[in-house]
Amino acid sequence: MPFDAEKLLNREFPTIRQTYTEKDCMLYALGVGMGIDPLDEDSLRFVYEENLKVLPSQSVMLAHPGFWAKEEDTGLDWVKVLHAGQEIILHKELPASGTVEATTKVTEVTDKSERAGALIVSERIVRDVETGDDLCTLITTILARGDGGFGGEGKISPKTDLIPSSEPDIICDLPTLPQQALIYRLSGDFNPLHASPAVARNADFKMPILHGLCTLGIATHALVKTCCNYNSAKFKRMRLRFSAPVYPGETIRTEIWKSGDELSFRCKSLEQDKVVINNGYLQVG
Repeated sequence: MPFDAEKLLNREFPTIRQTYTEKDCMLYALGVGMGIDPLDEDSLRFVYEENLKVLPSQSVMLAHPGFWAKEEDTGLDWVKVLHAGQEIILHKELPASGTVEATTKVTEVTDKSERAGALIVSERIVRDVETGDDLCTLITTILARGDGGFGGEGKISPKTDLIPSSEPDIICDLPTLPQQALIYRLSGDFNPLHASPAVARNADFKMPILHGLCTLGIATHALVKTCCNYNSAKFKRMRLRFSAPVYPGETIRTEIWKSGDELSFRCKSLEQDKVVINNGYLQVG
C-alpha cells in the first residue's frame, strides 16, 4: 500500500489501556542500564522493590501503541523508519504501579524530499484510569527514510535547543551491555531492527542497534544521577533529538550544561566518537 500522508493524519489509533506493576518498572530500569553496579544503592532504588522509584523516561512506554509504523495500512517502509526526536512533559510523578490509558494521534507529516524522507509527529497523553489525572504528554518524531517525495505541505517548526559552545559543567559516562536492546524491548518496543541481525542488515546497519528510547533512558539515568540526586520528581520536561544510532555494548557519555532550573545536554558514543543525542533540554523543579 503506497504512503498517503493525509490518510495517516486521519488514522484512528486504538485507545491503549495498560496495567503495569512494580516488576514492569524494575524491568524497564534494568533495560536502560540501572543496576549495572550492584553496590550503587542510589540506582538500586529503581530496580529493587523496597521504596521503589520510577525513572521519568519510563513514561514513553506507558500505554505505548507499539510499532505501528509496521502496520500495513500506514503505507510506510517500516524497515527504514528511525526515531528522530522525543519530548516528555511530566504532569505528575509516575506511580510504581497502576492502570493507564492513552490514544495516539498523528499531528504533523512533512515531506523532507525523496532523498531525506518524511518527518512524522505523533502525540499521546497518558492518564491514570483510577484518578483521571494526566500523568504525561509524549510527543514523538519519526523519520520515515523511504517515504519522502510525496509533495506534502505539512510544516514542522520544532524548537531547536542549542548546545552551549563552552565546556560542559558535568560529564557522566554510563556503559551499556551487549544484550541491552534485548532487555529493553521486553518493556514493549518490539521493532525487530533492535533484535534481528537480518533486519538490521537490510536497514544498512552492521548489527541490531539500541532503541533510541533506550538511549534516552540512559541519558535520563545520567541526568537523575548528576543533577537530581536520584530524585526523579524533579523532572518536569525533557526534549531531545536523536542524531546517530548506538550499538549495544558502547559507553554513552552525557555532557551537561547547567543554567538554573534549565539544563542543556547531549550524549556521545565513546567508541564511535559521535554525538548520538543532540539538542537536549531538561527543565527541573
